[in-house]
Amino acid sequence: CVLCGRTDDCPEKYGEKRTYVEYNLTVHYYCLLMSSGIWQRGEEDEGVDGFLITDIRKEVKRAAKLKCNICKKKGASIGCVAPKCKRSYHFPCGLQRECIFQFMEDFRSYCWEHRPVQEFMDKEPRGASQCTICLDLVEHLPVYTVLKSPCCKNAWFHRECLQYQALSAGIFFFRCTVCNNKDKFQKEMLRMGIHIPERDASWELEENAYQDLLHCYQHCDVKRCLCKKGRDYNEPDSKWEIQRCQYCGSRGTHLACSSLKSWEQNWECMECRSIFAKSGKYSKRKKRTLAASENSNGTPCLLEEPPPKSPRQSSGSPRSFLLQSPKMMCQNLSPCSQLEQPASNRVTVSPSPVMSNWNWSLRHKYLRQQRKEVCNILKELKVQIQTKTTRLNINAENIWSSALKGFRQRIFSPTNTIEVNFSNCKNRSKTNTSSASKHHFFQVIMLHLQNSSLFEGSFGKNLSLDFQALKENLYFEVGKMIAVSLVHGGPPPGFFSKTLFKCLVYGPENVKPALEDVADVDVAQTIKTIKCANSLSSLQSALQDCCEFLTAAGCLRPVTALCDKNMLVNDILIYHVIKRITLPLESFRQGLKTLGVLEKMQTHPDVFSSIFCYKPERLSAETVYNLFTIHSSSDVNKVEGADFWMGYLQDVESGDSVVTLEDILLFVTGSSYIPAIGFDPEPTIKFLHIRYPIGNRLLNCLELPRTKTYQQFKNKMELTIRNT
Repeated sequence: CVLCGRTDDCPEKYGEKRTYVEYNLTVHYYCLLMSSGIWQRGEEDEGVDGFLITDIRKEVKRAAKLKCNICKKKGASIGCVAPKCKRSYHFPCGLQRECIFQFMEDFRSYCWEHRPVQEFMDKEPRGASQCTICLDLVEHLPVYTVLKSPCCKNAWFHRECLQYQALSAGIFFFRCTVCNNKDKFQKEMLRMGIHIPERDASWELEENAYQDLLHCYQHCDVKRCLCKKGRDYNEPDSKWEIQRCQYCGSRGTHLACSSLKSWEQNWECMECRSIFAKSGKYSKRKKRTLAASENSNGTPCLLEEPPPKSPRQSSGSPRSFLLQSPKMMCQNLSPCSQLEQPASNRVTVSPSPVMSNWNWSLRHKYLRQQRKEVCNILKELKVQIQTKTTRLNINAENIWSSALKGFRQRIFSPTNTIEVNFSNCKNRSKTNTSSASKHHFFQVIMLHLQNSSLFEGSFGKNLSLDFQALKENLYFEVGKMIAVSLVHGGPPPGFFSKTLFKCLVYGPENVKPALEDVADVDVAQTIKTIKCANSLSSLQSALQDCCEFLTAAGCLRPVTALCDKNMLVNDILIYHVIKRITLPLESFRQGLKTLGVLEKMQTHPDVFSSIFCYKPERLSAETVYNLFTIHSSSDVNKVEGADFWMGYLQDVESGDSVVTLEDILLFVTGSSYIPAIGFDPEPTIKFLHIRYPIGNRLLNCLELPRTKTYQQFKNKMELTIRNT
């Protein structure tokens, strides 16, 4: 390694060791990451993960002048960040001397004297307990090799065990092994020098790792099997069909071998029966199962006893309002919803045009009120933003790649004020002191996301399953970008489906998807065929046609009644819309946690649905007029020119102008849309004795000329805005 001088190849300790023959260069990834004088200035595919080769050589040259305080050799590229501490060392030497390297934020390093330590209470017992990872004893001592859980009093770990666990579990699954806490635990472990890689767990990346789980248990375990073809023989819809134990599922019997008349009858293996018999709960448990297997009409029902539900909500609560099916939501909010109902339902309800317009007006009024509340909530989150700036250099010809690089750079912090600098393909920067670049940047990013392969669907979009994006952690980055956009004055998404929004807010286990959520035409057609089957034979024929798909989805099962199709359709929808995208959804949720956005969404779900699931309201003359505050010492209605301003907006809205309302907004604020968080400062208007209008984007102030006639006012407005 050109930085530490060692030949060791130990990815767990020093990171991946890479050799570049064309550059005559070998380097450990951690040595490079922790070096004090180098930054990621290139694209991810440039140099070594964004570290340019020229920069690496400069760092090697700089380190060659520094002597390691541990091994006394030259090439110490890492320095302690403590004030006034001048110790330098190699990465492997630092590990041996028990220095701490923080793999987060600015990638700080602390020497053995200034390293962070965990606080130990005097009352805590000084003994030994089991490390919950390796199960060996670990002493309760404030030493480097021992770490204490921040969330559990009696959880102690070996540092080495925790590091191996973190490398294996990745950022999504690394958590306290006792209480399962994730956020608090990860924060403390990062502080104490545990490296948590931003990737999925190693067991999730293994190909066909869970293939065995798709196979059902198929073996007859009774003492005397009557089947002549053997215990493994299974013939569906016959007496030789294998029925599994209703409790453990790991034992089976042929229907004939246990005198079962149909597969709908419950069967328990001897092991489970003996357990219930010893506990005295067998008879009660059996009665409850039988009761659950019958519906109100006394006919057998294939549904098992339902799992425990979330706490019951009152009928008027926001949660119950949002947990309705997408059709119900549309019925409540949209006058066009009658067209989405079946024909039989559509005939019974025929609202008058007056009633439809009234419902439409109510819907817009409701959404407008919700967006005002979102604006106030986002302003609370904006308090976190500091005056320190982070500049994003964006190539105008490849905005998405530039944005991804900017968000992934080590110096990027969502709490810093963001400045966007656009450059052309020749990298010639265009200086722009206004916020127009930032507004345009977030607008383009949001448009790109809406049309990207990460989402699927025509209008209300759900997450898609893109393995390459999952491998590159793009779902996390997209969630972070949306959160940053909302708090930093960008546009809201406005294209989420109700189902995706509910999965983010309530968790996927509490959401019931609908057929409208299926974007794949073939899958949607398969579900429709099953749903529309009007006889048992047509249902079985439909299942035979899509047998491979049902097997892959884990939904293939025997059907003996037409009513089985409802449960089957529900299982297919849950698999295709929710279970299939579990990993992308979890990664996306983690990204949305940036700046506390997801937490606010979960606290105010009905409010945030107005900006995530609905397109922003189209600009109108009234909206723009109400957006601006007219500065005047006298009554606004008596201000000379105020009526000209309102008349001009109405002309623009009706199309009697060469400019648009978006042009006017862009002229004043640098943005062609109203951000979810609103404008800061709020837009104002001044009527002055000037020749032409002036748009002050720093103050969001529109200075308008006083004119004698409306036509003069209109001519000056159009000439100035059009030329600008």
